[in-house]
Amino acid sequence: MYKALDLWLPAYLRQPRRPNPDGVTDILLAVCDHFEPLHDADKPTALERIRRWKREYPPLIQSFTAADGIRPRHTFFYPVEQYDADILAELAELCQLCGGEVELHLHHKNDTAAGLRAKLERGKEDLARHGLLARDKDGRVRYGFIHGNWALANSHADGGHCGVNDELGILAETGCYADFTMPAAPDPAQARTINQIYYAADTGAPRAHDFGVRARANQSPTGLKKPLLLVPGPLGLNWERRKLGILPRIENGEITGINPPRPDRMRLWTRLGIHVADQPDWIFIKLHTHGGIPPNMATLLADPMRRFFEHALSEYDDGKKFRLHFVTAREMANITHAAEDGKTGNAATFREHRYHSVLKGAA
Repeated sequence: MYKALDLWLPAYLRQPRRPNPDGVTDILLAVCDHFEPLHDADKPTALERIRRWKREYPPLIQSFTAADGIRPRHTFFYPVEQYDADILAELAELCQLCGGEVELHLHHKNDTAAGLRAKLERGKEDLARHGLLARDKDGRVRYGFIHGNWALANSHADGGHCGVNDELGILAETGCYADFTMPAAPDPAQARTINQIYYAADTGAPRAHDFGVRARANQSPTGLKKPLLLVPGPLGLNWERRKLGILPRIENGEITGINPPRPDRMRLWTRLGIHVADQPDWIFIKLHTHGGIPPNMATLLADPMRRFFEHALSEYDDGKKFRLHFVTAREMANITHAAEDGKTGNAATFREHRYHSVLKGAA
């Protein structure tokens, strides 16, 4: 159906309003980048793209600090099937300069369970060798994940771009702490559950993440087979910016060269209010982009992003109604688990709640 509306619009129309907290609301803002510097590029071009990020992004964020003194964060989900030691070394240096982090991105097709497992394990090893990825309390390597072409758990109707029905379980078994693929709309791989942080079980069937159990404060998921945490970005209808002055535009949290972040989008992201159930005073806004290509760099590394940071800090960081926190994907997952463990108050206190970064860089 047009823009996959049949998959997500029913859930959008049914979703309840977020309860209005009495006190301050913490807004957790993450930019999760499907970072592909080798897209339509050779290695020298890819290296120059990362060096452009190194030149332009640290100065861009230098003057912006949120409620807890942290500058904007960026999470680079690097496609591990395109591993190159020189490219990853440059990316690790970029993260040290700007406080960013690197996680796993993977494109694969016509794959098997064994083939997927091998790719994930090799990808973990490759990134960990550069001092990247998180560790849990036992020192094990953990990672966040975004599926290439949105096709998580073999979710494309034609079976393309994946091939592995039990992908969620394999991700959980290989150390994935959360998936950040959704939303995919208007792509038909879009899940039917939207605007909720939830756990999906490995059912062995395609699209196992269509439905799941919502993450809830003071409670851990039980009774699920190989559960995987899913942290989606916002998905809805933007009535403030209509097509032909009539139809609302689809809002999916993507930052592009032609669709930069704007005040109307930020208002909708906040209003959608993605949160852990029974913890409405922590709002999770997970945005996504493809920051390794020049058209989007024109937004991410220049005035459109600068204006967005200025607006976000002026409108959503007054310390009375809102506190704004720039977070990485890992920190977003940690704060989710903190809510499940009954933690309250300033959400930023729990950035390191469960999984710890080993990459030291500017905050």
